[in-house]
This record gives sequence, structure tokens and C-alpha cells, in this order.
Amino acid sequence: PLYSSAASDVYKRQANAFSHKRYMGGASTNPDPEVFAYVAAQVKDCMDVTMRLGGQNYVLWGGREGYETILNTNMKLEMNNLSRFLELVVEYKHKIGFTGQILLEPKPHEPTKHQYDFDTAACLALIRKAGLEKEIKLNIEVNHATLSGHNFEHEIAYAISNNALGSIDINRGDALLGWDTDQFPNNIYEIVESLLVIIRSGGLQGGGINFDAKTRRNSTDLNDLFYSHIGAIDLFARSLLITEKMLNNSEYSKLIEERYSSFDSGKGKDFEDGKISLDGLHFYASNLKEAKLISGKQELFEN
Repeated sequence: PLYSSAASDVYKRQANAFSHKRYMGGASTNPDPEVFAYVAAQVKDCMDVTMRLGGQNYVLWGGREGYETILNTNMKLEMNNLSRFLELVVEYKHKIGFTGQILLEPKPHEPTKHQYDFDTAACLALIRKAGLEKEIKLNIEVNHATLSGHNFEHEIAYAISNNALGSIDINRGDALLGWDTDQFPNNIYEIVESLLVIIRSGGLQGGGINFDAKTRRNSTDLNDLFYSHIGAIDLFARSLLITEKMLNNSEYSKLIEERYSSFDSGKGKDFEDGKISLDGLHFYASNLKEAKLISGKQELFEN
């Protein structure tokens, strides 16, 4: 699956089971077991190289792991095969003593219409189906998040809430285009929101920030490559400074705590601790007046 045509490096290595015509019907989800063998061989070779180079992560990206029409698709068989493939990858990781993290990268479509790794939630379902929650985490990409109809910070927060965030690809897309454009980041608001989620949860645990991006077709000067990287890392530096001030020198964290403070005591605490049943909630509600409206203060938070 699970394999990108993007450039590889020591930090994040992938196998390209995407471009060759043999993968037109999928890689580990292909109806032909010979194709399954091909992709297994490719991934084994790339994992070996990653091991020799001291790689920190190995990313699985299922660019063609999906289908175009249900009329010719046995979804149960394909998803079982994908699940089995994930198991094989983890087994081989332990066999060769690779200590890095196996990461699964969500992507919703393009070119495949229905992809099994659509978003963070779908990938978590695949990982849990294989019983690999302790073995595989997620590599979240900005552009893939927006293509799935979510935003980057949502996908990060969902992964973190399920203890599944491994690393992030920071390449963005164009909001007016419906495909993966792999552009360098330039939106300071988007990055600050993402860093707030990551830092409040304790930071990245073993992963990092990967610029899986490229310059534009019309950017033909060598300097353009430097401008893109310098601009991107400067954006992150400024965003990190802003995030630190928001967390330490503003009421941001306090406002969030206040919004959920009713779960710190009373019936809210009982509910969180699993000490109240549905019958108990019914009895509690039957003695309540209309619930008090509590403002979400969205405008204040956004400002």
C-alpha cells in the first residue's frame, strides 16, 4: 500500500507502490496475490534500507488502497488483506530489530475514489482491526486533511485523543483545488492552532515535522528552493513563539478549563468516572430545570 512517490530520506522512508501500472487495482488490496507479493518485496527492501540508514520512522501510505466501484469489489476481503499486510510489516520490524516507529498516513482520495485510509478515524479503524494499536501510529499531512473535508488541527487532535499521533507532514494544499498540491506552509494561523493542540498534549512523541513538499512548477530558480524552506521554518519558529505566549501569558488554557469545569465535580465527575448509569442520568435529568446556556466564546478564542 502505503507508499508514496514522494522523495525519501532518513527521517521518513516510503516505498512507491503507487506509480507502476501493476498497482492500478491496489497494492496490498489488489485482487491478484502476485501484486501482493511485489509490494511486500518492495516494502521489505525499503525497511532494510531504512534500518541501515538509521531511520526514525517508516511510513505506510496507501495511495491506491481503495476502489472505484463497489460493483466489482469484495471490500471485506480487501480490508482483511490490508489488515494482514500491516501485521506482516510489524512482524518484520521486530524480526530485523528496527526500533523506529511504523506510521500510517491517511489520505482520502486522488486517484482512488474510495480509499480505506480516508482520514485519521478510518486509519485507526484499520489499525484496531489488526490489533496493532501499540505498534502503529499516524503521520498526518495538512493537504490530506483538507482533502478529507477536515482541517489539519482536527486530524491532529483526533489522533492525539486516541494516543496515535506519530509525526506530521506539513505540506499544504490550495483551498480552491481538489487535489494534493504539496505546497510549503504559509498560514501562521493554521500552524498556531496545530501547535496549540500538539504542545498542550505534551508534544510530538518520537516523530517530527517533515516538509514533504515541492516548489511550484513556475519556480525555476535554485533560490526558490531556499525561499520555500526558509519561509516554512521561519513560519514554525514564529508560530512556536506565539503558541508559547498564548499558553503562558494569556487566559487561553484557563478558559478551556472553565468551559469543562462541570466535569470536575458532582454528577459530571460521576459520569466521567463511570459511576452513573443511564437510569441514574434519567433520574437526574427529570429533576432538572432547563439546562443553562454556556457560551463557547468562539470569537474570543479566535481573536
